[in-house]
Amino acid sequence: MALPKLSLEEKRKALKKAQEVRSKRAIIRQNLKKGKTTIREVLNNINDDVVAKMRVVYLLESLPRIGKIKTKKIMNAIGIDETRRIQGLGNRQKQALLERLGND
Repeated sequence: MALPKLSLEEKRKALKKAQEVRSKRAIIRQNLKKGKTTIREVLNNINDDVVAKMRVVYLLESLPRIGKIKTKKIMNAIGIDETRRIQGLGNRQKQALLERLGND
């Protein structure tokens, strides 16, 4: 599939939007790491496009005491593909994450 030809202005807008999304995700991840927000709050905020398109791997790795290896074990146990985004999680998968990672 060929990429569309964008004007210089369209490229600037796209880059600015991408940077804003990355910044918002970084804030969400920092808040999770510091305990300012919970996984339940993030999963309930599925209507936010920034949250919805975040990968589950990044979400789990942002939690305190959860690294890459624990994340992989949790996702395998629940049956979540490593490329899955939050918007693609089913109700059972969300519930299993909440039960496993703190149902506060």
